[in-house]
Amino acid sequence: MKELGLNFIGNVEGRDIFSGHTDVIVCDGFVGNVALKVSEGLVEMISKMLKESLTATVTRQIGAFLSRSAFADFKKRVDYAEIGGAPLLGVKGVCIICHGRSDANAIKNAVRIAAEFASSNMNLRIEEELREFAKA
Repeated sequence: MKELGLNFIGNVEGRDIFSGHTDVIVCDGFVGNVALKVSEGLVEMISKMLKESLTATVTRQIGAFLSRSAFADFKKRVDYAEIGGAPLLGVKGVCIICHGRSDANAIKNAVRIAAEFASSNMNLRIEEELREFAKA
């Protein structure tokens, strides 16, 4: 992998998944699904705990009110529905995998992502890049 000219850093620890040191982590489907489910559960738990803390006193409620746009931005950044889904690579065409509990917003965003992939000829671009790496 290192010889392909990619910024391949090798194995990473679980704590590195969200560190920003990597853009892509390759794993088998089971491990990937567990990582995603744990991440989603953690986001939900932190959101619930934060809401409980921010509504505990009047002072905190005022602070939460004043910070509501920051919290809305944060929610948007960690909400899977804002992305909609992830591409399934290795398929001849565009295939976006969505969460089993996707709502209308998630499906809308998945369709948007699929359209972006199709209109940008993403599969062709990936194939061309892989051919270039194979030549090196």
